[in-house]
Amino acid sequence: MRSDIIKKGPLSLPQRTMLKTITLTDMEIERPFVAVVNSKNDFVPGHIHLNEIAEAVKAGIRMNGGVPFEFNTIGVCDAIAMDHIGMKYSLPSRELIADSIEAMLMANPVDAVVFIPNCDKIVPGMLMAACRLNLPCVFVSGGPMMAGKVGGRRVAGTDVTEAVGKYSIGEYTDEDMREFEEHACPTCGSCAGMYTTNSMNCLTETLGLALPGNGTILAVMSERRRLAKMAGVQVMEVYKVNRRPSDILTKEAFDNALRVEMAIGCSTNTMLHLPAVAHELGMKLDLEYIDQISHETPQLCKINPAAPVYMEDLYEVGGVSAILKELYNNGLINGETVGVTNKPLKELLKNSRAADGTIIRKFDNPWRAEGGSAILRGNLCPD
Repeated sequence: MRSDIIKKGPLSLPQRTMLKTITLTDMEIERPFVAVVNSKNDFVPGHIHLNEIAEAVKAGIRMNGGVPFEFNTIGVCDAIAMDHIGMKYSLPSRELIADSIEAMLMANPVDAVVFIPNCDKIVPGMLMAACRLNLPCVFVSGGPMMAGKVGGRRVAGTDVTEAVGKYSIGEYTDEDMREFEEHACPTCGSCAGMYTTNSMNCLTETLGLALPGNGTILAVMSERRRLAKMAGVQVMEVYKVNRRPSDILTKEAFDNALRVEMAIGCSTNTMLHLPAVAHELGMKLDLEYIDQISHETPQLCKINPAAPVYMEDLYEVGGVSAILKELYNNGLINGETVGVTNKPLKELLKNSRAADGTIIRKFDNPWRAEGGSAILRGNLCPD
């Protein structure tokens, strides 16, 4: 075990003393140590419930013979940071998150890791750290928010931003604005549309670093807590077979993620983050290749802000697995990839739901013949 460096032999007596001081027993010291990296803070709607997720994860780790050690990272909410100097700190926070996790887990040797992200830069920051450390790991996010309801229609984050503009030209009253303030974001979780967080959580599931359901099970649901518990259980199984991010994040896995990105119409910010994650493994995702994937992959979903469809709707029709199945059945997904389930993707898709034809359109009736993201070039930014 990697953790043996602080557990075995006479030279590790000082470390064992510290472990006993934090109440570990001899039985626990003999077991694998598992870090639980929690991004919980009191600022961010997507994070306020993450202590519940962490407790479920730790229960799962203990159920399957591990010893959990929880610590926290920072997390910036772009919705709170926008329109002031705080936005200059959002993308750099991704690097701080990756660096801080590296520092903690090099200073404190563990055998496996469960990452608990939510919100814009936290998911890719943790993915980068996972690749850099290359320890057996599982991701389980906090999950998406339910859509709000204002004036008889469902709304999410971008509708709130647009409301400010409509107020400025007299289309909305003070009473309308108050209604948005009270009801647009009704629960914990990452904003209810296909913004950066939900995009990255769906792609983490596609890459194979999270269990099925990670991207779409709502934050408020008991099912999300059960998923967290199973993530704790499963990280021990991943540890037992020594499956690491470098084993999971193959070229084929990134291809699958890009296919899903195009089919769902993910946030364009994924083009900032997927190449950064690949870079940590010494791989390159260049724009020409991404553009090729876009030309070959139809857009099967339109989700807020592109349409009045929300993450809860995608969850109800089968989530990421249903999208993967439709793409796989039409030859665009590599079914041989193996993630943290320790099973080939094609085996998992046998029991997945088929595309419903409305929320997830069929391959022969897409929204667009090409993907939801395109690489554009112009005279201001030729590269």
